[in-house]
Amino acid sequence: MTRDTETTGRMKRSPDHEDEILDVRRHQDPGRNRLTPVLRLPPDVALSVVDALAGLVREAHHGEREHPAPAGALKQAQEFEEGHVFMLEPPFEGFFADRYLMDFYDTAERDLCSRMHLHTGLRFVRMMTGPGTTIRVSSLSPLTVRPAPPSWTGPLTAFTDALPGTPAGVHRDRHNVIVPPNSWVDMQIPRGVSHQFNAVGPNAVIDSVHPEESIETLREEMSGYRMMAQTIFLAKDKSPADTCADTTAPDAGAPR
Repeated sequence: MTRDTETTGRMKRSPDHEDEILDVRRHQDPGRNRLTPVLRLPPDVALSVVDALAGLVREAHHGEREHPAPAGALKQAQEFEEGHVFMLEPPFEGFFADRYLMDFYDTAERDLCSRMHLHTGLRFVRMMTGPGTTIRVSSLSPLTVRPAPPSWTGPLTAFTDALPGTPAGVHRDRHNVIVPPNSWVDMQIPRGVSHQFNAVGPNAVIDSVHPEESIETLREEMSGYRMMAQTIFLAKDKSPADTCADTTAPDAGAPR
């Protein structure tokens, strides 16, 4: 039987564990994610933005390889399931929030999809795509899509399929929305609500604000700021790329 995942107190069993698993059979989202279409851009403009932001992430990771952060120091260049991340703006005394950039992996290139997961704090995410690239956003709960600005053309494709990799005899609906190429789409993610991002194509980044990073780290009794530790996964293993590659309902051939 599913039940709402506890989000009023500490969520992690082991605060610094970077691969903590919650049985998907027991999880029920305590809320819903919201998406807001923001911009459709000319391909050359979209690519310039994505390349510039991804370049900051790559520079940070190059610096980390050349000069690793000392033990106990803040590590700004980190790895996550969906891509390389860079803590662009860390929190400080009296300011709880911070900001990350993420350079998405291309799921087709790696033949891997990220796992469905939830976080120990809320997130505010801006997804940005360039040419030839989409981002598939998924959740165990229906995704609320807010009205688009007048300049946005066409609806976002939305469909439902089955969450892959569930235990034998267990079915969970997976609700999906596709961020099209050359677009910006924002997403508001409440604490403890499931989500999954998978980019198909080479040109995708996220600009992610963690509004309560310092608070959630203290609340969970974590020893530092690490995105993987602030995550609880709803599957033990990653699934192959074909489980997150579709941009329409697999059995319908058209959005629904």
